[in-house]
Amino acid sequence: MERFTGGRTPMLAAAAVGGVGLAVTGVGFVVDTKRALFSYLFAFAYWAGMAVASLVLLGIWHASKARWPVVLRRMLETMAASLPLFAVLFIPILAGVGQLYLWMEPHPPLVEKDLAKLDHKRPFLNLPFWVVRSAVYFAVWICVGELLLRWSRRQDESGELKLTKWQWWLGAGALPVVALAMSFASLDWLMSLEPLFVSTVYGLYWFSGAFVGALAMLTLATTLARGPNLYGELVNDSHRASLGKFLFAFSVFWAYMAYSQFFLIWIADLPHEIPWYVLRARGPWEPVALFIVNARFVFPFLVLLSRPFKQHRRTLTAMAVWLLLAHGVDTWWLVVPVVSPDAVRVHWADVTAFLGVGGAAVAFTLWRLRGHATVPVGDPYLHESLGYDE
Repeated sequence: MERFTGGRTPMLAAAAVGGVGLAVTGVGFVVDTKRALFSYLFAFAYWAGMAVASLVLLGIWHASKARWPVVLRRMLETMAASLPLFAVLFIPILAGVGQLYLWMEPHPPLVEKDLAKLDHKRPFLNLPFWVVRSAVYFAVWICVGELLLRWSRRQDESGELKLTKWQWWLGAGALPVVALAMSFASLDWLMSLEPLFVSTVYGLYWFSGAFVGALAMLTLATTLARGPNLYGELVNDSHRASLGKFLFAFSVFWAYMAYSQFFLIWIADLPHEIPWYVLRARGPWEPVALFIVNARFVFPFLVLLSRPFKQHRRTLTAMAVWLLLAHGVDTWWLVVPVVSPDAVRVHWADVTAFLGVGGAAVAFTLWRLRGHATVPVGDPYLHESLGYDE
């Protein structure tokens, strides 16, 4: 397969959408700083989470030495290689940390008894250590993602078998570190929005949601990648069915994580944990919580049980889009109730930040894909992947 030289029009369109979205969100930082920052954090958590989850999935495939998804791997590598962009997009969050996190304020708007509970978290929740941890997360993700992509592209030219082993070793060896960094990032960037809240399942909840989102994005890219030198032309019904199985399995996994967190907090009945669910599952936010359960689990479960639906390209595309939208609502539900507890309102900055960060991410991914083959043509197992028949 020749190098991919197309995609210029969608890349420029995505860049234009991203530029306008980020610019308008920048106006929001001036007009309503706090609300715009929460909108930006929601958008960042959505898109960056899927990029990191792509790296986790890539590591899983290398660790398991899976051969059937080789034809899909270059797209996944490029999705994970968008992480340097997110290191840059993290700057507004770093600049607005005082507006986002209660533990940053000199006198947080908490009652006196809660301040005492917060004191024992000060060694962990302080700005210097928080910044260092965030830098470590990005360093780990970027180094692993760049090495895996570089070795894969190098193999396109040389065909060296040792590069396959290097990718297996790095994918397997770095997988625990990448996953732990993702879990701790969820605690630092999202859970600490409510510093008194404690959940040992929170990191897995965010990971499972982002993982389904990454699978849905890969599925959507695969079904849309039709044309000369695009890997979607090489994907068969068995590949699509396997992607559908992954979507089914991890939608169930997300439901298990969501139920586990809810059940543990409900049965423990601790005063520093219950308010998190009272805010999100009672009052104005209750319909959103019910929608998320049905959109992320019940509906996908019923649809993806069918093998013909998983093989059918248009049905699978529609399900991928649905799961991406459901993941967006879920991420919004995690972040926005903190700043809007009394009403469910979609702020215009939610839309502009989502489009801004997303447009920039899509444009950057397409830019990194251009000039290279859309499948790892040097991989010794590519031929086996192309002939995959479950």
